[in-house]
This record gives sequence, structure tokens and C-alpha cells, in this order.
Amino acid sequence: MLYFSKFRIISVILISLFFILIASSNLFKFENNLLNKKINLGLDLQGGSYLLLEIDNNPVIEQKIQNLSITIRNYFKDKNIRIKNLKILGQKLSFSVDENFKQTILDTFNDEESELNPYYPRFKSHQLDITEENNIFFVNYSTQGIVKLKTSSQDQALEIVRRRIDEIGTNEPNILKRGNDRILVELPGLDDPMRIKSLLGKTANLTFRFVTNNDQDSFGAEKLSYEDESEEDALVSKRIILSGDNLLDAQPRMDSETNETVVTFTLDRVGAKRFGKATSTGIGKQLAIVLDGKIISAPVIRDTIASGSGQISGGFTFQSATDLALLLRSGALPAPLNIIEERTVGPDLGQDSINAGMIALAIGFVLVIVFIFVKYKIFGLITNITLILNLFLLIGILTIFEATLTLPGIAGIILTVGMAVDANVLIFERIKEELKNEKNNLIAFDSGYTKSRTAILDANITTLLAAIILFFMGSGPIKGFSLTLGIGIFTTLFSVYFIARLLTVLYVYRNKEKEGLI
Repeated sequence: MLYFSKFRIISVILISLFFILIASSNLFKFENNLLNKKINLGLDLQGGSYLLLEIDNNPVIEQKIQNLSITIRNYFKDKNIRIKNLKILGQKLSFSVDENFKQTILDTFNDEESELNPYYPRFKSHQLDITEENNIFFVNYSTQGIVKLKTSSQDQALEIVRRRIDEIGTNEPNILKRGNDRILVELPGLDDPMRIKSLLGKTANLTFRFVTNNDQDSFGAEKLSYEDESEEDALVSKRIILSGDNLLDAQPRMDSETNETVVTFTLDRVGAKRFGKATSTGIGKQLAIVLDGKIISAPVIRDTIASGSGQISGGFTFQSATDLALLLRSGALPAPLNIIEERTVGPDLGQDSINAGMIALAIGFVLVIVFIFVKYKIFGLITNITLILNLFLLIGILTIFEATLTLPGIAGIILTVGMAVDANVLIFERIKEELKNEKNNLIAFDSGYTKSRTAILDANITTLLAAIILFFMGSGPIKGFSLTLGIGIFTTLFSVYFIARLLTVLYVYRNKEKEGLI
């Protein structure tokens, strides 16, 4: 029925005014938190940096194999089975056992309830594969085991990358998975990616180890160089006294005594206990602070440090100290990240994209307005008012959620205008057909809206389904397009069946006896 209650009329007016006010916050600054929201511009509009990172999982697999060697030895030791000639061969483990234990070993690894070798029922595969050749067992990660390991490594790396970028304060970064060994990073507004590349390129694996003069150290030793190359290489024990996992916090500071920039750190309870014990027994020794295989500094321990806090010095600038503190706080990456693709979009190019998109939107909008007005006169004017309010509704919703607008997103807005015009054209053409058979204007207009509803809903629902598929299956710009298109479909239906219909009702009721209304 062509009837709007006072409640519906007031509701439509209030909703329209609300979204107009919200949308206007993109042009004006308000003190209210709700009205102080804005649409964020994407990489292609604002400019910024695009990085595609690839995770080098080989070190992860090798480290897992090393850990596995200890686990296997201890596991079978508890079962009174002696593991002999245990060797690490890259990403494979080899060992031998007495003849009478061979079947036990195989059964242990192939058991679906195995504590040592997890089974994935979904994939009908164990985490580890075991083979025997010439009385020697070889253990390596299965195909599914490697997939699981890569997925886990990617999840960890993604979280740490997100932490590092958030610490810098980059506006609306876009950090996404790509496959099972890549991470996409989009940083709108950042046109100098050097610092980001430096931060993401470091694994930030921090360890505290004693400097030794004995290459026969029971834990093994390795020669490491200083990061600033200020001193000759030093022989460092492989025994890890403390790792970055025990850090609670790290901050850049200015040392009041030496007047140099340092990084202060605070340890957790376990770390503080280990650090206190190590410094009490190691007085007079050098304690090397090693980051990613490079010695940052190697101070001589003068006294026991039981407070659980300390500082790292190494000729830092305030910026380098800040970056080091950030890396330590965010945690170590599970594997090195390699930058395999990078792009930088300058702000001028982004502004050109905005201008081009706005010009396209303006031209399309003006042409539509002119055509609709010429074709349908007063109802064309109603349609034009509806189109403008539809844009405010769409922009208002995007503003509330502080969505990121991309160039394809602008294309989605333009398409929304087309969808809204199409809906109004279907209605008015249907009304024309009803007026030929019905002399009563009110009945004809009501029938026109009712009988065109199915066609309009079918068109918009099918488009909405396509937008949903694009959103979940697509990425980056595709998501931006599908998001604005999907929201635009809902705002179009609201504007057509509430705003346009309300204006039409008000006009038709005033001119219900007039002939040739449309």
C-alpha cells in the first residue's frame, strides 16, 4: 500500500539525517568520537608500500630435526632402548638400534596413538616418516608434517609481523597470508619502506652466551663477529644462558653515566633466576649478547645481577636503539623472511587515482541525473534525490566501520549508482504499464511498486551473492570492490523502497486526480 505511518516517515528522515551527518565527518572535524570517524584510503589512493614476504622454512625444519633428536633419544632411553649413531643429516635424522628393538621402533612411529609421532586422521598421515636401510633408520618430516609446520610457522610470523608494524604506528596496515609460506604487507601512507624492510628482515633471535677461549667447550663453540665490526671475532659457547623468550619488556634509554644510548630490558621470573645464577658464577667472564648470529656487545660481568633487569650497549643511535627494543618486545620470528616483491606508490600517484575516480564518479552521476530527469520529469527528480541520499548512506556505513577505500572500491560505488537507477527505472516503467489499465493513480503506483519487487530483488540478490563470493575468495582490491558493492546493494534497496517510495507517496497523494503523472 502507498501508505507511510508517521513513525515510518520520522524513522526514514532520522536515518537519512544520521548517515548524512556521519558521512560529513570525512569533510569536517567533530569532537564526538562517533562523528570523528573517517574512511581510510587504500594503498592505491593514499600511496604507500607493498611488500610480499616469503618465509624461509628450511632453518625451521632443521631446528625441529635437532630438537627431535633430543626427544627421540630421551623417549627411548626411558624405555631402556639405546639409540646408537644418532646423526643429523640436514633435514633428516639417522640412527641405529639393536636388532631385537627394530620392530619396537617401527611400531612406535607408525602407531596412530603414538606420543612421538602425531597422526592426522583427516589426512591419514603421520607427522614423521620413518624408513630403514641397511639396519639404519631414517626419520624426516612427512609431506603433511611439513605442511603443518609451514602453516604453524606462517601463523607465528604473521602475528610477529603484525606486532612490529603496530609498534611503529602505521595507519591501517593490511597484513594477509598468501599460500602457506608467504605474507602480504600493505602499508598505506608509508612511502619510505626502508625502516620497515629493516625491521621485518631481522629474525630477532636474541641469546645470552659466555665468551670462551676453549674451542673444546663441552657444549661446543662457534666464532661470531661483532655487528659493528669494532672488535675481532670472538669464540662463543653454544650453551644458551638466556633467550629472548624470557624478555618481558625492552626500552631505549639514555645512560646517565656514559651519556650513550642503550636498550634496557626486563626479564620474567624464570629469566631473572637464570640470569642471576649465570652472573653469580660467571664473575670476571664476558657475557656475549648475540642477535641473529652477531655479537651486539660482550660486557665483563662485575657483579651478580639478581634484579631481573639489565641493559644492552653497542654504540646505538636513538633510532637504532628504538628499533632493537621494538624487535625484542615483539619477539623472534620463527624463520627468516625474504622480500620477494616490493612496490612503492607515491602520494602524487595516489592523489591522481583519487582525482580520476572522483571525475569518473561525477561524470557518471551527472549523466545519470540528467537522463533520469529528462525521462521521468518530477519522478526523475525524486530518483536523483534518492541517488544522492543513497551515496550518503553508503559512505556513512563505510565511515562507521572506518573501512579502507580503494580505487576498485570507487568502481563499486559507481556500480551502486547504476544498480539504484536500474531499480527506479524498473519501478517507473511498471507504473506506466499499470496506468494504461488502471485509471486510479494510487492503485497504479501501488501495483507498480508491488509487481516490480520480484525483479528488483532477484537482480540485487544475485549481485549480492557475487559480491560475497568475491569478498571471501578474492584479495586486496577485489575485496574493496566487493565490500562497497555489497553495502551498496543494501543501501539501494533501502533508498528505493523507503526514501524514493516516501517521496513518491507524498507527491502522488497531492496529485492523485491529475492525469499523466508519469
